[in-house]
Amino acid sequence: MSHTLQDQRPAPAHKSAVPVGLTRGGLPRWAPAGIAVASAVLGSVIGLVFDLSSKVQWGLIAALLFVVITYTASAVVENRRQAKDRIATSLVWVCFVLAVVPLLSLMWTTVSRGLKALNADFLSHSMNGVTSFEQGGGVYHALLGTLEQVALAALIAAPIGLLTAVYLVEYGKGKLARAVTFFVDVMTGIPSIVAGLFILTTWNLMLGFGPSGFAGAMALSILMMPVVVRSTEEMLKLVPNELREAALALGVPKWRVILKVVLPTAIGGISTGLMLAVARIAGETAPIMLLVFGSQLINGNPFEGAQSSLPLYIWEQYKVGSEASYDRAWAAALVLIAFVMILNLVARGIARWKAPKTGR
Repeated sequence: MSHTLQDQRPAPAHKSAVPVGLTRGGLPRWAPAGIAVASAVLGSVIGLVFDLSSKVQWGLIAALLFVVITYTASAVVENRRQAKDRIATSLVWVCFVLAVVPLLSLMWTTVSRGLKALNADFLSHSMNGVTSFEQGGGVYHALLGTLEQVALAALIAAPIGLLTAVYLVEYGKGKLARAVTFFVDVMTGIPSIVAGLFILTTWNLMLGFGPSGFAGAMALSILMMPVVVRSTEEMLKLVPNELREAALALGVPKWRVILKVVLPTAIGGISTGLMLAVARIAGETAPIMLLVFGSQLINGNPFEGAQSSLPLYIWEQYKVGSEASYDRAWAAALVLIAFVMILNLVARGIARWKAPKTGR
């Protein structure tokens, strides 16, 4: 009887039922940081041993060692599946560092060299009466020109781009809509010099107008329009159709639905796209060289006479080649970067302010 009961008992589960490869130990949390430090040290040692003068080569060797050591350590301590996951993560981090390091280097160089000449006098004076080889002078005339030209370009491009996007999303059908979309895509990749040549041919040569900030603003608006159209179009597509249908069910005309429901819902994203488009044209130089010509004097009238701009001012000062002009060029570059950064911060603030409020 006892033998029969023993035979009917279930056999105990074997301890090795779970695959051994999934139950091995794991690397400690500090392992990626430790491997990164070890890779940096080894990369520096290899660069010194083989007399590699470029620090970029040291960094690339360290990045390669980081990926290889991470994969080897994970394969030995953990398993191949986890090692593949870690090598993918390592490649992501290496690509991130490779993208961030040049940006930080550029920012550090611009700030360190730009602060030498950046002060209140530099921001409040022009180059009137100051030769390019002398110390002194300022960027006020170029900053004023950039502000006026970018503002005029935004006044031209923003309404046209907004209405074009509304047409494509709310009304556009058939061949005309496809043609508009195609030409918007073409305009997105148009070189800035082509826009400048177009305005030069039509506005200056055919119509006989002289150089002015307004001519440069028209060329900048051509570059700005496709960015506004694309960003606004994507924001309008994100508006739920239920909102449109609910308003239309109440008997509201479609134009009023767009004006009172669709646009207010997407205004945060539209404002962000507009600010990014402004930041995109703020650094253009080629149209300004063709149409605005540049000036060392303060010209507050963008519709008559030559003006300057920050990108053109940077090019003019760097072309001189003196120590003083180099300092002014780097200081103007720092002002331009600050201008673009402020625009991006404003865009983020508007997007957060106008974002739909969600309850918990």
